Amino acid sequence: MTDSEQQPWGRVDETGTVFVRTSDGEREVGQYPDATPEEALAYFERKYADLAGQVGLLEQRVRRGAPAADVSKAVASLRESVAGANAVGDLESLSRRLEALSGTTKELTEQQQAEAKAALADAIAERTRIVEQAEALAAQDPAKTQWKQATAELDALFASWQQHQQEGPRLPKNEANELWKRFRTARSTIEQHRKAFFAELDAAHRDVRARKQQLIERAEALAPRGADAVGDYRALLDEWKQAGRAGKKVDDALWAKFKAAGDVLFQAKAEIDAQEDEAYRANLTEKLALLEEAEKLLTETDPKQARTALNRIQRSWDDIGRVPRDQVRPVEDRLRKVETHVRSLEDERWQREDPEKKARSEGMVGQLQDAIAKLEAELAAAEASGDQRAAAEAREALDARRSWLKAVGG
Repeated sequence: MTDSEQQPWGRVDETGTVFVRTSDGEREVGQYPDATPEEALAYFERKYADLAGQVGLLEQRVRRGAPAADVSKAVASLRESVAGANAVGDLESLSRRLEALSGTTKELTEQQQAEAKAALADAIAERTRIVEQAEALAAQDPAKTQWKQATAELDALFASWQQHQQEGPRLPKNEANELWKRFRTARSTIEQHRKAFFAELDAAHRDVRARKQQLIERAEALAPRGADAVGDYRALLDEWKQAGRAGKKVDDALWAKFKAAGDVLFQAKAEIDAQEDEAYRANLTEKLALLEEAEKLLTETDPKQARTALNRIQRSWDDIGRVPRDQVRPVEDRLRKVETHVRSLEDERWQREDPEKKARSEGMVGQLQDAIAKLEAELAAAEASGDQRAAAEAREALDARRSWLKAVGG
Protein backbone atom coordinates (compact mmCIF):
# COMPACT_ATOMS: atom_id res chain seq x y z
CA MET A 1 0.00 0.00 0.00
CA THR A 2 1.55 3.33 -1.14
CA ASP A 3 1.19 6.64 0.71
CA SER A 4 -1.34 7.82 -1.89
CA GLU A 5 -3.41 4.77 -1.17
CA GLN A 6 -3.45 5.33 2.59
CA GLN A 7 -6.74 6.03 4.43
CA PRO A 8 -7.66 9.73 4.83
CA TRP A 9 -7.14 9.59 8.64
CA GLY A 10 -3.96 7.56 8.81
CA ARG A 11 -1.02 5.85 7.04
CA VAL A 12 1.59 3.15 7.51
CA ASP A 13 5.23 3.82 6.55
CA GLU A 14 7.79 1.39 5.24
CA THR A 15 8.85 0.43 8.76
CA GLY A 16 5.29 -0.61 9.70
CA THR A 17 4.71 2.44 11.91
CA VAL A 18 1.07 3.71 11.92
CA PHE A 19 0.28 7.46 12.00
CA VAL A 20 -3.03 9.30 12.51
CA ARG A 21 -3.70 12.57 10.69
CA THR A 22 -5.07 15.60 12.61
CA SER A 23 -5.34 19.30 11.88
CA ASP A 24 -2.04 19.71 13.73
CA GLY A 25 -0.32 17.15 11.54
CA GLU A 26 0.55 13.54 11.89
CA ARG A 27 0.93 11.69 15.18
CA GLU A 28 2.43 8.24 15.65
CA VAL A 29 -0.05 5.82 17.23
CA GLY A 30 1.96 2.57 17.21
CA GLN A 31 3.03 -0.51 15.26
CA TYR A 32 1.41 -3.85 14.47
CA PRO A 33 4.34 -6.30 14.01
CA ASP A 34 4.33 -9.10 11.53
CA ALA A 35 1.30 -7.75 9.69
CA THR A 36 0.58 -6.16 6.35
CA PRO A 37 0.03 -2.38 6.21
CA GLU A 38 -3.68 -2.95 5.66
CA GLU A 39 -3.91 -5.16 8.74
CA ALA A 40 -1.95 -2.68 10.83
CA LEU A 41 -4.14 0.23 9.77
CA ALA A 42 -7.35 -1.79 10.34
CA TYR A 43 -6.21 -2.63 13.87
CA PHE A 44 -5.96 1.02 14.88
CA GLU A 45 -9.15 1.89 13.02
CA ARG A 46 -10.95 -0.64 15.24
CA LYS A 47 -9.61 1.19 18.27
CA TYR A 48 -11.17 4.37 16.86
CA ALA A 49 -14.45 2.55 16.25
CA ASP A 50 -14.51 1.51 19.91
CA LEU A 51 -14.11 5.12 21.04
CA ALA A 52 -16.75 6.31 18.55
CA GLY A 53 -19.11 3.64 19.90
CA GLN A 54 -18.60 4.84 23.47
CA VAL A 55 -19.34 8.44 22.43
CA GLY A 56 -22.45 7.29 20.58
CA LEU A 57 -23.70 5.37 23.59
CA LEU A 58 -23.15 8.40 25.81
CA GLU A 59 -25.16 10.55 23.38
CA GLN A 60 -27.99 8.05 23.59
CA ARG A 61 -27.88 8.14 27.41
CA VAL A 62 -28.11 11.92 27.34
CA ARG A 63 -31.11 11.80 25.03
CA ARG A 64 -32.77 9.38 27.46
CA GLY A 65 -32.25 11.73 30.41
CA ALA A 66 -29.31 10.09 32.17
CA PRO A 67 -28.20 11.78 35.41
CA ALA A 68 -26.17 14.87 34.57
CA ALA A 69 -23.44 14.01 37.05
CA ASP A 70 -22.88 10.62 35.43
CA VAL A 71 -22.81 12.18 31.97
CA SER A 72 -20.29 14.81 33.04
CA LYS A 73 -18.00 12.17 34.53
CA ALA A 74 -18.24 10.05 31.36
CA VAL A 75 -17.50 13.07 29.10
CA ALA A 76 -14.37 13.90 31.10
CA SER A 77 -13.14 10.32 30.90
CA LEU A 78 -13.77 10.06 27.14
CA ARG A 79 -12.09 13.41 26.47
CA GLU A 80 -8.95 12.10 28.07
CA SER A 81 -9.19 8.88 26.13
CA VAL A 82 -9.76 10.63 22.78
CA ALA A 83 -7.05 13.26 23.32
CA GLY A 84 -4.22 10.72 23.41
CA ALA A 85 -5.93 7.85 21.66
CA ASN A 86 -3.70 5.44 19.75
CA ALA A 87 -6.35 5.07 17.08
CA VAL A 88 -6.90 6.02 13.44
CA GLY A 89 -10.02 8.02 12.62
CA ASP A 90 -11.63 11.42 12.90
CA LEU A 91 -10.56 12.03 16.51
CA GLU A 92 -11.30 15.73 16.25
CA SER A 93 -14.90 14.91 15.32
CA LEU A 94 -15.18 12.84 18.50
CA SER A 95 -13.75 15.74 20.50
CA ARG A 96 -16.34 18.12 19.00
CA ARG A 97 -19.13 15.68 19.85
CA LEU A 98 -17.83 15.43 23.40
CA GLU A 99 -17.67 19.24 23.60
CA ALA A 100 -21.30 19.38 22.48
CA LEU A 101 -22.15 16.87 25.17
CA SER A 102 -20.49 19.14 27.74
CA GLY A 103 -22.90 21.93 26.83
CA THR A 104 -25.78 19.50 26.85
CA THR A 105 -24.66 18.26 30.25
CA LYS A 106 -24.85 21.79 31.63
CA GLU A 107 -28.39 22.18 30.30
CA LEU A 108 -29.25 18.70 31.51
CA THR A 109 -27.89 19.55 34.94
CA GLU A 110 -30.01 22.68 35.16
CA GLN A 111 -33.08 20.84 33.91
CA GLN A 112 -32.58 17.94 36.28
CA GLN A 113 -31.94 20.27 39.18
CA ALA A 114 -35.20 22.07 38.40
CA GLU A 115 -37.02 18.75 38.11
CA ALA A 116 -35.48 17.52 41.33
CA LYS A 117 -36.52 20.75 43.08
CA ALA A 118 -40.10 20.38 41.78
CA ALA A 119 -40.16 16.70 42.71
CA LEU A 120 -38.94 17.57 46.20
CA ALA A 121 -41.65 20.22 46.57
CA ASP A 122 -44.27 17.72 45.41
CA ALA A 123 -42.90 15.12 47.82
CA ILE A 124 -43.07 17.54 50.74
CA ALA A 125 -46.61 18.53 49.75
CA GLU A 126 -47.69 14.89 49.44
CA ARG A 127 -46.18 13.87 52.76
CA THR A 128 -47.69 16.97 54.37
CA ARG A 129 -51.08 15.94 52.99
CA ILE A 130 -50.66 12.51 54.60
CA VAL A 131 -49.77 14.16 57.91
CA GLU A 132 -52.75 16.54 57.76
CA GLN A 133 -55.15 13.66 57.07
CA ALA A 134 -53.77 11.80 60.08
CA GLU A 135 -54.11 14.93 62.22
CA ALA A 136 -57.72 15.34 61.05
CA LEU A 137 -58.45 11.78 62.22
CA ALA A 138 -56.80 12.55 65.55
CA ALA A 139 -58.98 15.65 65.97
CA GLN A 140 -62.26 13.72 65.66
CA ASP A 141 -64.54 13.32 68.66
CA PRO A 142 -63.71 9.81 69.99
CA ALA A 143 -67.34 9.28 71.00
CA LYS A 144 -68.51 9.88 67.42
CA THR A 145 -65.66 8.19 65.57
CA GLN A 146 -66.34 5.05 63.54
CA TRP A 147 -63.30 3.23 64.85
CA LYS A 148 -63.20 0.40 62.33
CA GLN A 149 -63.20 2.89 59.48
CA ALA A 150 -60.80 5.28 61.23
CA THR A 151 -58.31 2.47 61.92
CA ALA A 152 -58.43 1.35 58.28
CA GLU A 153 -57.86 4.94 57.12
CA LEU A 154 -54.88 5.36 59.47
CA ASP A 155 -53.34 2.06 58.28
CA ALA A 156 -53.75 3.21 54.67
CA LEU A 157 -52.08 6.55 55.49
CA PHE A 158 -49.15 4.79 57.17
CA ALA A 159 -48.78 2.47 54.14
CA SER A 160 -48.77 5.55 51.87
CA TRP A 161 -46.14 7.16 54.10
CA GLN A 162 -43.88 4.09 53.89
CA GLN A 163 -44.30 3.78 50.11
CA HIS A 164 -43.61 7.47 49.62
CA GLN A 165 -40.54 7.24 51.84
CA GLN A 166 -39.19 4.26 49.86
CA GLU A 167 -40.06 5.40 46.33
CA GLY A 168 -40.08 9.19 46.58
CA PRO A 169 -37.15 11.62 46.67
CA ARG A 170 -35.15 11.97 49.85
CA LEU A 171 -36.44 14.90 51.89
CA PRO A 172 -34.14 17.28 53.77
CA LYS A 173 -33.46 15.87 57.22
CA ASN A 174 -35.12 18.70 59.20
CA GLU A 175 -38.33 18.66 57.14
CA ALA A 176 -38.48 14.88 57.10
CA ASN A 177 -38.05 14.70 60.87
CA GLU A 178 -40.64 17.41 61.52
CA LEU A 179 -43.24 15.74 59.29
CA TRP A 180 -42.60 12.33 60.85
CA LYS A 181 -42.90 13.84 64.33
CA ARG A 182 -46.32 15.26 63.43
CA PHE A 183 -47.46 11.97 61.88
CA ARG A 184 -46.23 9.94 64.84
CA THR A 185 -47.99 12.30 67.27
CA ALA A 186 -51.26 11.97 65.33
CA ARG A 187 -50.94 8.15 65.36
CA SER A 188 -50.31 8.15 69.10
CA THR A 189 -53.28 10.43 69.74
CA ILE A 190 -55.59 8.23 67.67
CA GLU A 191 -54.39 5.11 69.45
CA GLN A 192 -54.89 6.72 72.87
CA HIS A 193 -58.41 7.82 71.91
CA ARG A 194 -59.22 4.36 70.56
CA LYS A 195 -58.01 2.60 73.69
CA ALA A 196 -59.85 5.03 75.96
CA PHE A 197 -63.05 4.69 73.93
CA PHE A 198 -63.06 0.91 74.00
CA ALA A 199 -62.06 0.80 77.66
CA GLU A 200 -65.05 3.00 78.46
CA LEU A 201 -67.24 0.95 76.14
CA ASP A 202 -66.11 -2.28 77.80
CA ALA A 203 -66.96 -0.83 81.20
CA ALA A 204 -70.40 0.21 79.97
CA HIS A 205 -70.92 -3.22 78.42
CA ARG A 206 -69.99 -4.88 81.70
CA ASP A 207 -72.60 -2.80 83.54
CA VAL A 208 -75.25 -3.63 80.94
CA ARG A 209 -74.35 -7.32 81.06
CA ALA A 210 -74.72 -7.29 84.83
CA ARG A 211 -78.12 -5.57 84.66
CA LYS A 212 -79.39 -7.92 81.97
CA GLN A 213 -78.12 -10.96 83.83
CA GLN A 214 -80.14 -9.82 86.86
CA LEU A 215 -83.21 -9.38 84.64
CA ILE A 216 -82.71 -12.91 83.31
CA GLU A 217 -82.55 -14.30 86.82
CA ARG A 218 -85.71 -12.40 87.82
CA ALA A 219 -87.48 -13.62 84.67
CA GLU A 220 -86.47 -17.23 85.27
CA ALA A 221 -87.74 -16.95 88.86
CA LEU A 222 -91.25 -16.23 87.50
CA ALA A 223 -91.56 -19.71 85.96
CA PRO A 224 -93.39 -21.35 88.93
CA ARG A 225 -96.20 -18.78 88.65
CA GLY A 226 -96.85 -19.63 85.01
CA ALA A 227 -99.44 -17.52 83.17
CA ASP A 228 -100.08 -15.36 86.23
CA ALA A 229 -96.57 -13.88 85.86
CA VAL A 230 -96.97 -12.67 82.26
CA GLY A 231 -97.67 -9.12 83.42
CA ASP A 232 -94.55 -9.11 85.59
CA TYR A 233 -92.50 -10.42 82.69
CA ARG A 234 -93.73 -7.61 80.46
CA ALA A 235 -92.58 -5.13 83.13
CA LEU A 236 -89.15 -6.80 83.07
CA LEU A 237 -89.17 -6.52 79.29
CA ASP A 238 -89.61 -2.75 79.60
CA GLU A 239 -86.57 -2.66 81.90
CA TRP A 240 -84.65 -4.79 79.38
CA LYS A 241 -85.33 -2.28 76.60
CA GLN A 242 -83.98 0.52 78.79
CA ALA A 243 -80.87 -1.38 79.90
CA GLY A 244 -78.72 -0.50 76.86
CA ARG A 245 -76.40 -2.59 74.70
CA ALA A 246 -73.74 -5.04 75.84
CA GLY A 247 -72.19 -5.83 72.44
CA LYS A 248 -73.93 -7.74 69.66
CA LYS A 249 -72.69 -11.27 70.40
CA VAL A 250 -73.21 -10.94 74.15
CA ASP A 251 -76.58 -9.22 73.66
CA ASP A 252 -77.79 -12.01 71.39
CA ALA A 253 -76.84 -14.66 73.93
CA LEU A 254 -78.41 -12.77 76.84
CA TRP A 255 -81.60 -12.09 74.89
CA ALA A 256 -81.91 -15.79 74.04
CA LYS A 257 -81.93 -16.62 77.77
CA PHE A 258 -84.34 -13.80 78.65
CA LYS A 259 -86.71 -14.75 75.84
CA ALA A 260 -86.59 -18.42 76.83
CA ALA A 261 -87.74 -17.45 80.34
CA GLY A 262 -90.64 -15.48 78.83
CA ASP A 263 -91.54 -18.27 76.43
CA VAL A 264 -92.22 -20.53 79.41
CA LEU A 265 -94.77 -18.05 80.77
CA PHE A 266 -96.39 -17.32 77.43
CA GLN A 267 -96.64 -21.02 76.68
CA ALA A 268 -98.44 -21.55 79.99
CA LYS A 269 -100.76 -18.66 79.18
CA ALA A 270 -101.36 -20.02 75.68
CA GLU A 271 -102.40 -23.37 77.15
CA ILE A 272 -104.85 -21.70 79.54
CA ASP A 273 -106.19 -19.49 76.74
CA ALA A 274 -106.62 -22.56 74.56
CA GLN A 275 -108.59 -24.32 77.30
CA GLU A 276 -110.78 -21.26 77.84
CA ASP A 277 -111.31 -20.84 74.12
CA GLU A 278 -112.39 -24.45 73.87
CA ALA A 279 -114.83 -23.92 76.74
CA TYR A 280 -116.23 -20.86 74.92
CA ARG A 281 -116.57 -22.72 71.60
CA ALA A 282 -120.24 -23.61 72.31
CA ASN A 283 -120.94 -19.94 73.13
CA LEU A 284 -119.57 -19.01 69.72
CA THR A 285 -121.97 -21.41 68.04
CA GLU A 286 -124.89 -19.84 69.88
CA LYS A 287 -123.81 -16.30 69.07
CA LEU A 288 -123.31 -17.12 65.41
CA ALA A 289 -126.86 -18.45 65.29
CA LEU A 290 -128.04 -15.33 67.08
CA LEU A 291 -126.19 -13.17 64.54
CA GLU A 292 -128.00 -14.84 61.68
CA GLU A 293 -131.26 -13.82 63.33
CA ALA A 294 -129.97 -10.32 64.09
CA GLU A 295 -128.70 -9.69 60.57
CA LYS A 296 -132.22 -10.17 59.22
CA LEU A 297 -132.97 -6.83 60.87
CA LEU A 298 -130.74 -5.15 58.30
CA THR A 299 -133.68 -5.28 55.92
CA GLU A 300 -136.20 -4.15 58.57
CA THR A 301 -137.68 -0.68 58.03
CA ASP A 302 -139.91 -0.38 61.10
CA PRO A 303 -137.78 1.09 63.93
CA LYS A 304 -140.14 -0.11 66.68
CA GLN A 305 -140.13 -3.73 65.55
CA ALA A 306 -136.40 -3.58 64.88
CA ARG A 307 -135.72 -2.22 68.39
CA THR A 308 -137.89 -4.80 70.08
CA ALA A 309 -136.18 -7.63 68.23
CA LEU A 310 -132.73 -6.15 68.83
CA ASN A 311 -133.32 -5.74 72.58
CA ARG A 312 -134.31 -9.37 72.83
CA ILE A 313 -131.25 -10.40 70.83
CA GLN A 314 -128.97 -8.25 72.99
CA ARG A 315 -130.28 -9.83 76.19
CA SER A 316 -129.70 -13.26 74.76
CA TRP A 317 -126.26 -12.15 73.57
CA ASP A 318 -125.27 -11.04 77.08
CA ASP A 319 -126.66 -14.22 78.62
CA ILE A 320 -124.62 -16.47 76.32
CA GLY A 321 -121.29 -15.15 77.64
CA ARG A 322 -117.80 -15.11 76.18
CA VAL A 323 -116.50 -16.53 72.92
CA PRO A 324 -112.91 -17.58 71.96
CA ARG A 325 -110.53 -14.62 71.93
CA ASP A 326 -109.86 -14.64 68.22
CA GLN A 327 -113.62 -14.44 67.54
CA VAL A 328 -114.53 -11.55 69.88
CA ARG A 329 -113.89 -8.80 67.35
CA PRO A 330 -115.52 -10.52 64.32
CA VAL A 331 -118.80 -11.33 66.11
CA GLU A 332 -118.95 -7.97 67.92
CA ASP A 333 -118.43 -6.14 64.61
CA ARG A 334 -121.32 -8.04 63.02
CA LEU A 335 -123.65 -7.20 65.92
CA ARG A 336 -122.63 -3.54 65.89
CA LYS A 337 -123.52 -3.35 62.21
CA VAL A 338 -127.08 -4.43 63.11
CA GLU A 339 -127.20 -2.03 66.08
CA THR A 340 -126.07 0.82 63.84
CA HIS A 341 -128.86 0.02 61.37
CA VAL A 342 -131.50 0.02 64.11
CA ARG A 343 -130.22 3.31 65.53
CA SER A 344 -130.39 4.86 62.07
CA LEU A 345 -134.04 3.81 61.80
CA GLU A 346 -134.74 5.37 65.19
CA ASP A 347 -132.87 8.54 64.27
CA GLU A 348 -135.07 8.95 61.22
CA ARG A 349 -138.15 8.39 63.35
CA TRP A 350 -136.97 10.78 66.10
CA GLN A 351 -136.54 13.44 63.46
CA ARG A 352 -140.24 13.09 62.71
CA GLU A 353 -141.55 12.52 66.24
CA ASP A 354 -140.79 13.38 69.85
CA PRO A 355 -137.85 11.10 70.65
CA GLU A 356 -138.25 11.31 74.45
CA LYS A 357 -141.97 10.45 74.46
CA LYS A 358 -141.63 7.59 72.00
CA ALA A 359 -138.55 6.16 73.71
CA ARG A 360 -140.20 6.12 77.16
CA SER A 361 -143.44 4.71 75.75
CA GLU A 362 -141.57 1.77 74.32
CA GLY A 363 -139.73 1.16 77.54
CA MET A 364 -136.33 1.68 75.94
CA VAL A 365 -134.92 3.64 78.84
CA GLY A 366 -135.88 0.97 81.32
CA GLN A 367 -134.38 -1.76 79.17
CA LEU A 368 -131.15 0.14 78.76
CA GLN A 369 -130.95 0.89 82.47
CA ASP A 370 -131.36 -2.83 83.24
CA ALA A 371 -128.64 -3.73 80.76
CA ILE A 372 -126.33 -1.06 82.20
CA ALA A 373 -126.85 -2.34 85.74
CA LYS A 374 -126.08 -5.87 84.66
CA LEU A 375 -122.93 -4.81 82.81
CA GLU A 376 -121.74 -2.73 85.76
CA ALA A 377 -122.02 -5.82 87.96
CA GLU A 378 -120.09 -7.88 85.41
CA LEU A 379 -117.40 -5.22 85.18
CA ALA A 380 -116.98 -5.09 88.96
CA ALA A 381 -116.73 -8.88 89.15
CA ALA A 382 -114.14 -9.01 86.33
CA GLU A 383 -112.01 -6.33 87.93
CA ALA A 384 -112.21 -8.04 91.31
CA SER A 385 -111.02 -11.33 89.80
CA GLY A 386 -108.27 -9.65 87.80
CA ASP A 387 -109.70 -10.82 84.44
CA GLN A 388 -108.58 -7.91 82.29
CA ARG A 389 -110.02 -9.26 79.06
CA ALA A 390 -113.50 -9.77 80.57
CA ALA A 391 -113.30 -6.33 82.16
CA ALA A 392 -112.43 -4.76 78.81
CA GLU A 393 -115.35 -6.50 77.09
CA ALA A 394 -117.78 -5.45 79.82
CA ARG A 395 -116.48 -1.89 79.75
CA GLU A 396 -116.88 -1.67 75.98
CA ALA A 397 -120.48 -2.98 76.11
CA LEU A 398 -121.26 -0.66 79.04
CA ASP A 399 -120.02 2.40 77.13
CA ALA A 400 -122.26 1.48 74.20
CA ARG A 401 -125.41 1.12 76.37
CA ARG A 402 -124.72 4.39 78.13
CA SER A 403 -124.36 6.20 74.83
CA TRP A 404 -127.72 4.73 73.71
CA LEU A 405 -129.34 5.82 76.97
CA LYS A 406 -128.00 9.33 76.47
CA ALA A 407 -129.31 9.38 72.92
CA VAL A 408 -132.85 8.59 74.04
CA GLY A 409 -132.68 11.12 76.87
CA GLY A 410 -132.50 8.63 79.78
